[in-house]
Amino acid sequence: MTTPGPAAPLAPDDEKFLVTAIELAARARQDGNHPFGSLLVLDGAAVLEAGNTVTTGRDATGHAETNLVRLASAAYSRAELARATLYTSTEPCAMCSGAVYWSGIGRVVYALGEDELLALTGADEENPTMALPCRTVLAAGQRAVEVSGPHLHERAAAVHAGFWTGAGA
Repeated sequence: MTTPGPAAPLAPDDEKFLVTAIELAARARQDGNHPFGSLLVLDGAAVLEAGNTVTTGRDATGHAETNLVRLASAAYSRAELARATLYTSTEPCAMCSGAVYWSGIGRVVYALGEDELLALTGADEENPTMALPCRTVLAAGQRAVEVSGPHLHERAAAVHAGFWTGAGA
């Protein structure tokens, strides 16, 4: 079950952490990877961060969110993760949404929507974006995951400018 409806305005802390996730996406791009980044916040403090490693790691599952979930699952209990928020530069794909669900993370806040990403990537074979919102994936589960997004479209989209060849990014 997810929180339905449009994104509410961001609280100041949410905005700060989401900007950090977007900055992590820019860093991933600078490191030669796809421009995606994620941050885990527990009890008001940023505790873990991850970028995309699909290109340099040659691992199709090396999305920022799955990389972060792997780190988080190793470092924190399910009870701690239930209190945690995953901030991410782009809406989690179906794979990443499943990883978030199975990890026990209680909340997701994202910047660029999956539909907005598709408009940027178009037919780029490097990112065959799925038209499957994270809310739909998470709603199929047996536990609630709060979802907030999309937020900060222009700032999140700027990280992708000129990166994808399949559309007018």
